[in-house]
Amino acid sequence: MSDQKRSIFPSVILQMLFFIIVIPLLPLLISQHWEWWEAWAYSFICIFGFAVSRALAARRNPGLLAERARFLQHEDAAPWDKKLAPLVGLGGGLIPLAAGLDALFNWPPTFSLPTKIFALVIILLGYALGTYALIENRFFSGMVRIQSDRGHKVISSGPYRWMRHPGYTGALMTYLATPFFLGSLWAVIPTVALTVVLVIRTRLEDRYLQENLEGYREYAQKVHYRLLPGIW
Repeated sequence: MSDQKRSIFPSVILQMLFFIIVIPLLPLLISQHWEWWEAWAYSFICIFGFAVSRALAARRNPGLLAERARFLQHEDAAPWDKKLAPLVGLGGGLIPLAAGLDALFNWPPTFSLPTKIFALVIILLGYALGTYALIENRFFSGMVRIQSDRGHKVISSGPYRWMRHPGYTGALMTYLATPFFLGSLWAVIPTVALTVVLVIRTRLEDRYLQENLEGYREYAQKVHYRLLPGIW
């Protein structure tokens, strides 16, 4: 077994199962509202979306999953991302946690069915965009670093033709829509905090890549927007 494969067993596998399965199921596990169809749909989208996106990415880019599985183990990661990356993971867990507590204690208010359907569409679009970025970019690491060991170079195809960080854009779409789909106003609080962290991380990562990755500065001059085409 290679060092790459050995590095993802067994503790990393357990961590991945926790974030992939337990976190999406938190609204149901906390509230015990087993008839809550939105929570079931949310869990299915998260789990199925993760499985499909990783399967497609592994088929297109062998080695990418091993790179991402070594999350927080890269000694050459940007120092500031060693703090921000865990915050992103924490924020992603706090949103379904808050939604589950909201349902458990019946904190008002909730949202209308049309609002929930619209939010569901945004969640699906966010997953689609994030998956597209993951498949297109074989350097889509879980940590900000220059992957010299993997021949790191600028990716400008696929969704990277329109924005420089489409993976973050897709994640933000999903995060921002989740409280409205799950009918939880309280879940908006960790969502706003997570949005701030992601925007800061995007800005720092973009500057880091311009300073350290060959060809990225020229790419940034052609693709002007980081997250939102026409805005920023």
